[in-house]
Amino acid sequence: MQTIYRLLPYIRNYKPYIALNVASNILMVFFNIVSIPMLIPFLQILLGQAMPPVQQPDFQWTVQSLTNTFYYELGQIIEQYGKERALIYVCGAMVVLFFFKNLFRYLALYFIAPLRTGVVRDVRQALFDKTLRLPLSYFSDERKGDLISRITADVQEVEFSILHVLETVVREPLLIVGAMGLMVYISPALTGFVFVLLGFTGVIIGGIGKSLKKESSILQEHLGGLVSIIDEALGGSRVIKAFNAENYQHDKFGNQNNTYRQLLIRQYRKRELASPTTEFLGIAVVCVLIWFGFKQISPDGLTPQSFLGFLYAFFTVIEPAKAFSAASYNIRKGAGALSRIEEILNAEETIADPSVPVPAPDFRDKIEYRNVSFFYKEAEKQILANINLTIEKGKIVALVGASGAGKSTIADLLPRFYDTTEGGIFIDGVDIRQMRLKDLRGLMGIVTQEAVLFNDTIYNNIVFGMTHVDKSQVIAAAKAANAHDFIENTEGGYETNIGDRGMKLSGGQRQRLTIARALLRNPEILILDEATSALDSESEKLVQAALSELMKGRTALVIAHRLSTVQHADEIIVLREGHIIERGTHESLYKLGGEYRKLVELQGLS
Repeated sequence: MQTIYRLLPYIRNYKPYIALNVASNILMVFFNIVSIPMLIPFLQILLGQAMPPVQQPDFQWTVQSLTNTFYYELGQIIEQYGKERALIYVCGAMVVLFFFKNLFRYLALYFIAPLRTGVVRDVRQALFDKTLRLPLSYFSDERKGDLISRITADVQEVEFSILHVLETVVREPLLIVGAMGLMVYISPALTGFVFVLLGFTGVIIGGIGKSLKKESSILQEHLGGLVSIIDEALGGSRVIKAFNAENYQHDKFGNQNNTYRQLLIRQYRKRELASPTTEFLGIAVVCVLIWFGFKQISPDGLTPQSFLGFLYAFFTVIEPAKAFSAASYNIRKGAGALSRIEEILNAEETIADPSVPVPAPDFRDKIEYRNVSFFYKEAEKQILANINLTIEKGKIVALVGASGAGKSTIADLLPRFYDTTEGGIFIDGVDIRQMRLKDLRGLMGIVTQEAVLFNDTIYNNIVFGMTHVDKSQVIAAAKAANAHDFIENTEGGYETNIGDRGMKLSGGQRQRLTIARALLRNPEILILDEATSALDSESEKLVQAALSELMKGRTALVIAHRLSTVQHADEIIVLREGHIIERGTHESLYKLGGEYRKLVELQGLS
């Protein structure tokens, strides 16, 4: 039950369906409980073991009064129409009772369906939204395939294993309580004996299912590993083929797949043990109950007809008990998947909006890095150390240095993809940690070395994240990015789907679309991670012209791999191992004869 309580925040959203489901189950239980026992008084009168009251008893809302009234009315029917016709009436009444029992059983399932599917949708949406909010550092520690597995397979497991048994959790206790009430009414002593027997079987059944939760978590982790291997194989198919690594990937996936299969077999076998174990123990209990109950039959005590009614009530308990036992197994199995889901939902959002945000400035003056230091939690050394940097409005500042010098980290700190470990970053004197993330990032446009596009149309990739955009604005941005001509030559123009990650386009075309996307946003601040380093000469010329158009009148922080692209920057910052070792213009740094000059000469520039 604790597992279901953990889902209550989602289940509460469907209170009307819960109320209708509970009402339908109550009515179903009522018609189920009164259906067969109504034969007992008829059989007693028919066999001459009981005489109906001669005078109509006073009606009261008590069990004894209702029983006497039923006996009286049944006696009147037998006296007036005969036993055969009375039997027809009783059988007709039973048909009606069973009709309503099954009608309300269906309605209970009908009303629970929107709850089950709605909770699954809400949990999956909450997981996806949480994934969007988590900092980039979280994804460096987690496998993408495992995260996909949690959002898909684990959520589905919760639906199959936990939400699937919601009707069981509501309906079966009602059936058990109703049947137990009838049993207590017929014979309290015999009911106490049944409780002892059921308690014994419950201990045995409960002991079998204790390990299911742990095994379920291991199983879902291995499924996440499978999805990770698939994701890597699809993303790296070109490299796999180039290095003839198909057999290696085959063996890697096969080993993981076989391990998953063995775990699945073990879990299936253990789960399916619930029903036969419950049935066997139930039959054993019935045999003991018949032996003990037969000894209780006497003229002054339990009658044979009442004992038959007691046995019917007990058999009514067995099926719900079996279903409840199976539900317990399933819930334990689903608890492992739910725990993996909660690991994401409860993950700390280290990059979040402040409780009292400061309105973002219009950016009129400068960006300042004040004594900024940074290190990743898992790193043993600092990535950045005591960085002081000022970028005035309208200026272009370039970051150069060897790989691992800290260039990308400086750029990533500005839109708060990460937060500084020490010091702070300020825009017009306002600490960026005091601004809303949406306002802060709304000031910026980012063009990365890898053109990140989505499996959608060209138009939607350019307007990505924006609303109320005219097509004329999109076309103007595409023209400024030197992209309009090649877009018009595609089969569907701006409505052409570019495939997964834009793979239907060339590298230069993809990069020009990302520049058009940045131009459409018309940002105050640009962050450029050398967007031309992976392109051929012809594409580089077109992209560089688009970048020049993009940077006109804007403040830009440029990560430079090809130094030829930043020779005209207002200031060049040279980094080594997280420290600023040189700064100045291209001419002054070249004349200095230090690290920058070495980098220039390595690239054959002067």
